[in-house]
Amino acid sequence: MIELESGKALDISLKEDAQGRDRVVLTFEAAGSALNLSPHQARVLATELIMAVNRAEVRNNLKHSHSHSMVREKQPAEPKRGLFGQAFAK
Repeated sequence: MIELESGKALDISLKEDAQGRDRVVLTFEAAGSALNLSPHQARVLATELIMAVNRAEVRNNLKHSHSHSMVREKQPAEPKRGLFGQAFAK
């Protein structure tokens, strides 16, 4: 069971239909309705959810890295020396 923001829940279960086929059932407590999916449909839904979450995480990381880079740009930059520069440094 997954708690939703509204305090309601989403329940995911595996059931068998009248023909003996497996069905993945998502039941929404708030609306009292259910989404009845074949295993293939449930897999596609899961994949889409995972991809959307990954995109959200990347977007969030980009926002945070952009704000951190803005802070870094304001700090005085120290000259970086490569190995060649270090070998001949005074």
